[in-house]
Amino acid sequence: MVNLKSTSHITVMQFVLTCLVTTLSFAPRVVAQEATEFRGFVENATFVRAHGVGLSKSRNTLQLELTRAFKPTGLFSEFSISGTFRGSYDAVYDLNDDEFGKNSGRSVSFAAPGNPAFFGILATGNPATPPFPPSTNPGFAGVFPPPTLTGAIPLPGVPGGNIGANNPNEGLGLLGEDVHNFENGGVVLAYPTRPCNIDNRGCIDGYMDDSEDDLRFAEFNGRLDFIRELYLDATIAFDNGRELGFRIGRQQVVWGRTDLFRVLDVINPVDFSRHNIFDELEDIRIPLGILNVEYRLGPSGPFEDLNFQGLWKFENFRPNNLGQGGEPYAILGAGNFFRAMNNCWDNGCTVWNFPATGLAVDFPAHALGIRQANMPGADDYGFRVEGVLNGVGFSLNVLRYTSQMPSLRGGIASDNPFTPGAESQFHPYALAFDIDFPRLTLVGASADFYIEAVKSAFRVEIAHTSGEEFPNTLKERLFSESDVIRWVIGIDRPTFIPFLNKRRAFLLSWQVFGQHLLDHELQRVNAQGIPTLADVGMVDWKNNFTSTFLFQGNYLNDRLTPQILSAWDFKAGSGAIVPSIDWKINNSWRLTVAINFKVGDGAQAFDDNRAANPFPPFTCAPPLAAAGSPLCGAPFSSLGASGFEPLGRFRAGPFGMGINEDEYQLTLRYRF
Repeated sequence: MVNLKSTSHITVMQFVLTCLVTTLSFAPRVVAQEATEFRGFVENATFVRAHGVGLSKSRNTLQLELTRAFKPTGLFSEFSISGTFRGSYDAVYDLNDDEFGKNSGRSVSFAAPGNPAFFGILATGNPATPPFPPSTNPGFAGVFPPPTLTGAIPLPGVPGGNIGANNPNEGLGLLGEDVHNFENGGVVLAYPTRPCNIDNRGCIDGYMDDSEDDLRFAEFNGRLDFIRELYLDATIAFDNGRELGFRIGRQQVVWGRTDLFRVLDVINPVDFSRHNIFDELEDIRIPLGILNVEYRLGPSGPFEDLNFQGLWKFENFRPNNLGQGGEPYAILGAGNFFRAMNNCWDNGCTVWNFPATGLAVDFPAHALGIRQANMPGADDYGFRVEGVLNGVGFSLNVLRYTSQMPSLRGGIASDNPFTPGAESQFHPYALAFDIDFPRLTLVGASADFYIEAVKSAFRVEIAHTSGEEFPNTLKERLFSESDVIRWVIGIDRPTFIPFLNKRRAFLLSWQVFGQHLLDHELQRVNAQGIPTLADVGMVDWKNNFTSTFLFQGNYLNDRLTPQILSAWDFKAGSGAIVPSIDWKINNSWRLTVAINFKVGDGAQAFDDNRAANPFPPFTCAPPLAAAGSPLCGAPFSSLGASGFEPLGRFRAGPFGMGINEDEYQLTLRYRF
């Protein structure tokens, strides 16, 4: 495994040396310095979350932007250096540390009301089996004295291993409790909530292991993220009017033409921990060291404009930042889930309603969970043709890159918790994973054009990606590959609405995003042909659509901008509505007031693999075991017991999993 922290200094040194060598090679041709452009801003963003959470963000930001141009001679016609530097301090970890800081979390109990017995519909014929009282549904294993594991673990609810000593019942939250009340059964699992320097349980080395200072001062880390951008621009002009442009250094490369949805705009990873999906992409892309070369032909043949672009990403791999367990913004709750599962692997843990009992069960270390994150070091490279033909702007794009989203790959060596000793071997359908980032190939295109008849501008993107991996409970390793087609259509139309404003048009902007898994698997029988209680297979939807609509106006000479942004995920049945007012007080001061509230169904249930048989005959479903079925003697895939946790989060999507993250937002910025 490649550890990001151990390679961060090599990465930065490589970046600095590359820029230095490039600067020195260009220096003899630079003879005079032009004026330096310098600007920046100071900002405070204060967000308060409803449902008793309180302060969820109090981020203070200083950003500096500079450009220094030179008058080159000889080979170069243009030469400049540009940089953007950002530092921030999020005081939420100090002002609301009971929710998100060093004092967050609590002792937990698994006696949640309304959680029926697993397989109750088969064992008793009553799908509304009353909840188990605390006496038969023990709390986290830390409440027990640490016993010695001498043989098979009697199930249910008897502690095994040394769980109490390594995993105390403190500083914990229940996975998904901010979204639902466990009324739909499913797995109930605790995750540590405190920063990793306070409590290192569940902190995945090199991936989700931020200390309190890493969270408070997000840009000041081993990867020097306070350098948002720092690059050299150089241009060679030819006699025929064509140009060869070079940009090298840490930068953002934007291929997409649409907002919010990333179809082609996948070169830079994204920091979702800043504010889920709701911040501007310009602010949450993670700039990387990239060599970007463009050959600009200008007007050529039938084209009004034609350019060729090649790029190579030389800075070490960075995944999307999903937010680790305990952060205010952890998209899909994935960071909480990862931390809970890594804690299970390292220390052992208690799982409620697992495997087939409705009671709490203790698992020793190395039986289930996430072992580690394998961080790749492969280079990314891409090529794009961009131009204008008959008034239509277009691009053709090819990118070979490493997925910025994690894949849970099962099939790692794990221990059978029902037998003595440590086998460390492959168990089909076992919940034991590594996090990996597969290599992907993207081929896509985009276009933008204006249609006078409807007075609207259209934006279109489409991409085919191969190599992506998705959870799949039909497979022995619990994942499979699928080719994916993604597309987005956007329409912008300025429209006069006289009774609202007689002098200025309103902007109406609509987008719809589609995702289609070409190798999707979902069925009502398991891999061995046994009928299942519910759908089993791939949790992601085969076809899904998300739409956004923006209504924006301007008043007071465009100094006051009210708008309403809405978004809706059709399959998840959830969305967001964000009304806001942006007031440019003067040339320096700007105030934005917004409300971000979620609507819809919220949590979604899906097969959670409890009804699989990874450790035969111990995990055979009770009805089969009671009947003495020969199926109990061999592994089999899930029989379809479903719940909100853990896989339902992928069906609920960012809006459904954020259903209780309604917020009131105030942002004040001073630009200089």
